[in-house]
Amino acid sequence: MRCLKVFLCVFLCSSCVLAQGYDNDEIEVDYGDVYYNEISDNKEEATSAPCTSKDLTKWDKLFSMLENSQMKENMLLQYVNDIITVELQSMRAEMLQFVGTYASTCTNAMDSVSRRIASQVDQKLAQISERTKDANKMHQSQLEQLLLASRNQASKLSKLESTFQNGAEFKAVPSEPKIQDVPTSVKLEKTMNSIARDLQITRAQLDFTQRWTNQHFLPSGCEMALLFPMRSKKIFASVNPEAAMTLRSFTVCFWAKVTEALNKTVLFSYGTKRNPYDIQLSFSQTSAVFTVGGEASSVETPNVVENGQWGHFCGTWSSEEGSASLWVNGELAVTSKGVAKGYTIPDGGVMQLGQERNGCCVSGLNVNFDDKLAFSGKMTGINLWDRVLQSEQILQLARENDSCSIRGNVVGWGVTEIIPHGGAQYTF
Repeated sequence: MRCLKVFLCVFLCSSCVLAQGYDNDEIEVDYGDVYYNEISDNKEEATSAPCTSKDLTKWDKLFSMLENSQMKENMLLQYVNDIITVELQSMRAEMLQFVGTYASTCTNAMDSVSRRIASQVDQKLAQISERTKDANKMHQSQLEQLLLASRNQASKLSKLESTFQNGAEFKAVPSEPKIQDVPTSVKLEKTMNSIARDLQITRAQLDFTQRWTNQHFLPSGCEMALLFPMRSKKIFASVNPEAAMTLRSFTVCFWAKVTEALNKTVLFSYGTKRNPYDIQLSFSQTSAVFTVGGEASSVETPNVVENGQWGHFCGTWSSEEGSASLWVNGELAVTSKGVAKGYTIPDGGVMQLGQERNGCCVSGLNVNFDDKLAFSGKMTGINLWDRVLQSEQILQLARENDSCSIRGNVVGWGVTEIIPHGGAQYTF
């Protein structure tokens, strides 16, 4: 490249000289002998002897230089062309070698990864299918055992009835037991003890089946639930009510299954910046606490919360008499008068599930929550009415198969927007 640059500079300089000194002139070159006549002042004739010179003229030098430059240019171009050709061939050979070496390796790796992922997915699906089959088999086996136990009990009860009928054939009842009556009494006592033991076993099996069902299935009539996987200050759900929250009375109900209830575990909370405790329903160990208007205005009922078990909870309140009641599984657990009497729940607050409204942020997206107050578990059937429901309606919510299809007019499960945050999610 350096030689090519030198050549171009020389060529351009030469061209400039020619253009400046001999512009638009035709140059004729005669390579024969040249004779020059000298003209004197006395106008004498020129000498007849020619003037010869062995040195090259400037024209000969110029053309010789141009010929040499052209030759050098051709040589340089040929050299550069050869170098480029060799380099391209070398690069092509290296690329072919690279492709030949690594193409099959990359293809095999991609195929291997794809097969591995497909295999893992198949294994997961197979495990889920096996777990489902095992659960169904277990449930079916328990039902079969219960059915068999019921048949055995029916058979034993039939035998007991026949025994009593045989004993009733004796018309005379002696004042003192006879010797021949002792075997019949012993047999009857053994039969009764056996029936009692079988009834205890059947009851234990029924309790186990009920607990297993409560742990693996949603309440009747509910197809989805909100899952709070762990206690965290970032995990909660915000609720956007359908109507204004200016309330003089209300009823709030929902199903809940807590993983572990601490000293205070908040399930439902509504509050403003001035009063974070306008409405709150929380757990305290095995107790349920219903708060209206402030922390000092609350009712509490003990021994109604069991970890890992579904329970239906309702809180009702009326401002006229300050009447607050807490219902558990459709039954009235506690009621009290004078709770926030004459108070009005203000509008413009924040409603959320699984955390306590502490007055920081109007949007409810609060980073200052306390993880010790957070709820972990599942909730479903969350509803809020702007009135106090009758006892029959609350019982229907807790017992009927369509409990999740009955919706409140302020918050309606499946209709009102409930947005999970920080890891909370809907599950089926």
